[in-house]
This record gives sequence, structure tokens and C-alpha cells, in this order.
Amino acid sequence: MEASMNILRKKSISEMLAQSQQKGLSRSLGAFDLTLLGIGAIIGTGIFVLTGVVAAEHAGPALILSFIISGLACAFAAFCYAEFASTVPIAGSVYTYTYATLGEVFAFLIGWDLMLEYLLATSAVATGWSAYFQSLIAGFGLHLPAALASAPGTGKGGIINLPAVIIILIITTLLSRGIRESARVNNIMVFIKLAVIVLFIVAGIGYVKPDNWSPFMPFGFQGIVAGAATVFFAYIGFDAVATAAEEVKRPQRDLPLGIIWSLAICTVLYIIVSLILTGMVPFAKLNVADPVSFALHYVGQDSIAGLVSVGAITGITTVLLVMLFAQVRISYAMSRDGLLPPVLSKVHERFKTPFKNTWLTGFVAAGIAGFIDLTTLAHLVNMGTLSAFALIAVAVLILRKTHPDLKRSFKAPFVPVLPVLTVIFCLYLMISLPAITWISFVIWISIGLIIYFLYARRTSNLNNK
Repeated sequence: MEASMNILRKKSISEMLAQSQQKGLSRSLGAFDLTLLGIGAIIGTGIFVLTGVVAAEHAGPALILSFIISGLACAFAAFCYAEFASTVPIAGSVYTYTYATLGEVFAFLIGWDLMLEYLLATSAVATGWSAYFQSLIAGFGLHLPAALASAPGTGKGGIINLPAVIIILIITTLLSRGIRESARVNNIMVFIKLAVIVLFIVAGIGYVKPDNWSPFMPFGFQGIVAGAATVFFAYIGFDAVATAAEEVKRPQRDLPLGIIWSLAICTVLYIIVSLILTGMVPFAKLNVADPVSFALHYVGQDSIAGLVSVGAITGITTVLLVMLFAQVRISYAMSRDGLLPPVLSKVHERFKTPFKNTWLTGFVAAGIAGFIDLTTLAHLVNMGTLSAFALIAVAVLILRKTHPDLKRSFKAPFVPVLPVLTVIFCLYLMISLPAITWISFVIWISIGLIIYFLYARRTSNLNNK
């Protein structure tokens, strides 16, 4: 009984709030920066790649409904994130919230889970960036040697995916130098990709043919739901905003604004782009890797299509930046609590960043992207995200019960209905994932349990108290 209580010990809310006031990371972000951080994470492969595949294989012109359904589901989770982030503005996101509500062992496992999610997401997105980059330079007649163009095992004769490695190391350098500098670069790149998306909307709207929207639901409602399950992952990223809690000037006010505004803006853009895309090109022809550029080529706007390719590379770069940032902040919070080695929470005196942690994470992510074919691991990112969304909803319910008088700058509406719906939706999507994903997930969590019981439980700050 004592052992079970030991692993379920909780970090007190008052202790967390006191910890957030200590000097450490640099507080330099506002609501505007957080909104652009969220947009930087969300708008990437979702809008530049997934739109075409989902339209062609699942939803047809009803792709717009798939995005609306997914947007609503993510909004449920976003409200839960916003409440917790404004109440307990601590680095670590769901890991921290779980530590305060469900106990240490669950917190460690979700943190362990999120570390894998963000690490694999960084490596996978870098692989996508490499493909777009090589496609872009090929337009100028430049080609990388096959040995340097892809990871081993992809069937392309590659030894290392060099562009993927280089872009991760560039992002690592930027993040290690400071959050203010990283935010400035992210803001510039977000404006570029938003400008490109607006350019596509303005250029494409004149080529929309209503006949292309018929039949509107070629695969029926089941196809729309299947499409929603796929494009759900186009929204992954807004949760990374919560990991920046200790680098925000006014976290109680700005975190909810950043989370909700970034999700709302991206949802509107997804809906408009999907509507114009399926209006420009018959949906059956959109099963391509670059549907937005393809649609412009299809209607003869080749020069604008080239600009969209540049915007796609920029968009994917911002996703890389935010994913790597979030991974470092999760492991930083866990290290500070004594659950991971202390070197991961050392803050650089000059740059005010977890310098060694950032570089260690960058080297690991670059190694994965450079030498491993990520196709079989991609679904693990989805599993990690869905687990986090479900736990944040449970945590909100528990905190409402255990700390009813706690000051909340933002309160999620329709509690307990909204958190319960979040859990149900996430569990439904998790069940729909392939069996190999569940097997891989169980193996990873089992490794986490071994590390917790052999190391983290003994070195935990709560244990040492």
C-alpha cells in the first residue's frame, strides 16, 4: 500500500506556482508570439500535403466537413489546455498537469510518451522538409548524390539523409541561443507562409468551378469521418504552446489567448484552402504530395506554384522549430523534478536556455532523421498526441474536484461534458490506429516503467523530501 502511494505522490499546486516565480528561463513571450508559435507548429504538412490525399481517398469535396469535425474535437482539448496553462503556468505541459492530479508515475509515463512524440515528429518533419528542399533545387537543375539524399532502407540507395540532418542542426543552433531570437525567426517564417497561403487563396478563387464540388460526398458520411481522423493530425502543435509557460511575460492571460487563437486561425485557413482546392481541381486528381502547388500548375499558374513551394518549406521549418522546442521543455521540466538526469535542466547563464539539453536532443533527432526510415514509426506520434489530449481532459476534471477554489484566469466551458467528449473522441481514434502502433506504444511505455522504477522513483525531488 505504501509503495503504491509512493508512486502516486503528487506535486502540490502551491509548490508549482512558487516554482514558476523562480529565476531561470527568460520571460520574453507575449500573446502575439504564442499565437504565431502555435500557427508555426500547426500549419505545415497538414495544409500542404494532407489536404489532397484526404480529398482523393476519403472525403472528396466534403473535405471541408472533415476539417470542421477535427477542428471541433481539437477545440475541446484546446479549452482544457487553456484552463490548465492559465492556472498552473509551468513548463512541461501535460506532464506537469498530470503530476498535480494523477500522480508521479502517470506524470513520468506521459512525459516519457511526449518526449518520443516530439522527437519522432521532429525527425519525421525534417524528412519531409528534405523532400521539399530537394524538389525545389531540382527545379534549378541541382541534384544531391543518391547516397546523401535519403536514409538507408528507403530503397533509394541512400546512406544518410543529409538535408534532414543539416536543417535539424540549424534549428538546434537557433533554439540554443535563446527563445527571443527563436521567436523572432519563427514569427518571420510564419508571416511568409501565411502570405503564401493568402496568395494561393487570391490566385485560386477565380479558378473555382462549382461543378467540381459535385458529388459533394462521394464516399458518404463514413468517408468524412475517416477524413476527419486523418486530418486531425494536421492540428497537432497547438499543445506545444503550453510548454512555453515559463517563458511568457503574463502566462495567466497570454497562454489561453495563444492556444485558442492559433487553433482558430488555422481552422479557418484549413477550411478556406480545402474549399478552393477542391473547387479548382476534380478531387480524384488531388492524390499527390504537393496538392496546393499541383492545383496552381493545373490551372496554369506556374510562377505562383513555385512561390507556394517556398512557402511549404518555410512552413515545415517552423513546425520543426516548435516540435524541437517542445521536446526540450518537456525533458527540462522532468529533469528539474528529479525524474531525469540533472544535466537536462541546466540553464545557460548567457542564453537562458537548457543549452546542453537542446544540443543533445538535436543530435538525437538528427541521427534518427538521417539514418532511420520513419514510415513505420509515424503512427506513434499520433498515439502520443491522443494520449496527451485524453489525459489533459481527465486532469481538468480532477483539478475542478480537488481544488475548486483555485484561481483560474480561464475556465473551460461545459465541464464535465466537454472533457468527457474529449476523452471519448481520443480513445475512439486511438482504437482505430494499427495494431503495430499499439505494440510499439506498449514497448515504449514498458521501457519507461523500467526507467521509472530503477531510476526516477529514487531520484525524484518528492522522494528526497
